[in-house]
Amino acid sequence: MKFALVNPAWSFEGSTYFGCREPHYPLELLFAAEHIKAAGDEALVLDAQLNQLSIADVKRSLRRFDPDFLVIPTAPSYLFWRCPPPELRVPQAWFAGLDSQAIQVAIGPHASATPGATLNKLSCDVVLRGEPDETLAQLSSRRWSEVDGCCWKNGSSQHLSPTLAVADMKSLKTLRFDNYNVEAHGHRHHLFSGSGRGAELEFARGCPWSCTFCNKTLFRNKFRERHVDAVLAEVDNLIARGVDYIYWIDEIFGVGKQVQVLLEELRRRPISIGVQTRIDLWDEGTLDLLGKAHCVSMECGIESITDEGRDQLNKGCKLSTDRLSELLIYARERIPWVQANLILTDHDHRDQIRSWQENLKRHGVWVSEPVPMFPYPGTPLYQQIFGPPDDMAWERAHRHYTGTFREKGYSDIQEPNPAPLEDLECTY
Repeated sequence: MKFALVNPAWSFEGSTYFGCREPHYPLELLFAAEHIKAAGDEALVLDAQLNQLSIADVKRSLRRFDPDFLVIPTAPSYLFWRCPPPELRVPQAWFAGLDSQAIQVAIGPHASATPGATLNKLSCDVVLRGEPDETLAQLSSRRWSEVDGCCWKNGSSQHLSPTLAVADMKSLKTLRFDNYNVEAHGHRHHLFSGSGRGAELEFARGCPWSCTFCNKTLFRNKFRERHVDAVLAEVDNLIARGVDYIYWIDEIFGVGKQVQVLLEELRRRPISIGVQTRIDLWDEGTLDLLGKAHCVSMECGIESITDEGRDQLNKGCKLSTDRLSELLIYARERIPWVQANLILTDHDHRDQIRSWQENLKRHGVWVSEPVPMFPYPGTPLYQQIFGPPDDMAWERAHRHYTGTFREKGYSDIQEPNPAPLEDLECTY
């Protein structure tokens, strides 16, 4: 069997999406391709965003490859599954435009939260709930009813799985990147100066906390680490291809027993790194090690500057705001870019936020403006407001978000006038 795994050329006009617009490694497709090949099938990875391919370009490649399965994600890279574009405009356009006779499969956060609506909106044959690293390969060899998270259409009826696929992270072997254009990937995520060749890798997946706003419940939920040796081999493969910066997409880099082993090894390699994390996972000693491991970018979710605000968000933070500030400043003395992110809560007053921001900025720590929370279907926040997600969950969440924050203001990296979700999904 042949699988074509296509990362489309993403566009975000009119969207509330606030992730990075640059190309990022489609790790979900690269890991799936390795499992597909290990099962004896063929896998072709086509990254239209990185290689600036049109639908017509990819259609020609598919005609030559003649796949049995065509796979398209509903969000750009695992890195942004937790904050995806709410609309399905891009995968809609690509499934329709490619007009493939292959079995059409959608993966991603939309498939996980609202599989029935995703089947209908994309007119595809199959959607996979949860993490598809292993389950995509199983579509060619098992009954679909035996594949975790597999949902499909049979005529006018839908078979919706109640289960979610959870990948065995120890089974994710070293990516060789022989099927990926590493040399074309110049973006260095969350670095704002200099030049070089960047990449994104994954050491651990999931998070042991359950913050109300975090969209990880239906995928990338349970914390799991990979084998350190497998990850270091990926690092070495990328260094050999000219990569000088790696951004770790782990939800919360710094958790787990093996992260210090990884950092000790990274400090011996000619590579700099960036991470997203919680500052309360670190102390002075581990921050020293992080700096020695050539960390140059550290993004920390603080969310609220009050105990009450952090409790409202279910952060589970045991440190005081003063101690968090102390650690951020200590980190900045060792790491060139340290960022503290804030979320709008009812407990943080603007004058207090401004004072806290100014203090940290005096020490070189960049602090975001408090951003509004999008109640992604599947998050505890969505559940608190609306209950379990149904087929209208994304429309409901989008209307709530734009209705609440249109006057208060969105994040400064979002469209100032986002279009209604219904319009976005009809404009392709």
